Amino acid sequence: MLAVDIGGTSVKCLASGETRVRTVRSGRRMTPAQMVQAVQKRAAGWSFDAVSLGYPGRVGAAGPVTEPPNLGPGWVGFDFAAAFGMPLRIVNDATMQALGSYDGGRMLFLGFGTGVGSVLIVDHSVVPLELGELEWKGRKFYERFGRPAFDRLGSARWRRDVLATIPWLQRSFLADYVVLGGGNAKSIGEPLPPNVRIGHNLTAFRGGYRLWGIDQAHTGHGEERRRPPEAWRFL
Repeated sequence: MLAVDIGGTSVKCLASGETRVRTVRSGRRMTPAQMVQAVQKRAAGWSFDAVSLGYPGRVGAAGPVTEPPNLGPGWVGFDFAAAFGMPLRIVNDATMQALGSYDGGRMLFLGFGTGVGSVLIVDHSVVPLELGELEWKGRKFYERFGRPAFDRLGSARWRRDVLATIPWLQRSFLADYVVLGGGNAKSIGEPLPPNVRIGHNLTAFRGGYRLWGIDQAHTGHGEERRRPPEAWRFL
């Protein structure tokens, strides 16, 4: 199993059973064909027969439905499975990270990167959200909490606004806990509100494995623990 996390500055990949993430630079000129070629080259020597993609944009049943703002053109309508030459599943990047962060119950995932990613998981039912479209004090969340706001406001004020917002989002969604991810999550730091934690960088890859029913890529005994893929419901 190969899990690929596509970002605006880099593409990260990790095969199940491996321990070291491999990275490819991306950027505004990277097309999907170039991404596939770069990942295949970077994953040389790994053994896998299926691929999971975390895509930085909206995803429908047939794949991406919007073009990513920080990559090249041509992602909507591209046949990723044919390009990789093997079975493939693709979800939004925030969904893949949320899937890997889930520990049961009701979890709200908030991803602070270029924009604001958001996912609710309730008893293994995955509900993608668009909380970035909510407005607070005259600005939408993605304008107030995305990377441009971080750069404009500075880390201290940005962190204060984020921490003021998380508790009422948690109450609104009746979430048992909140997981924070994305490139700017590390800038939030401690202390955090009760039942809020920072997600680990490797959770996106765990989420990619879980798309295929692999609940843990590697146990201490070299075995894979599997959950039937139908146990995860994507709404």
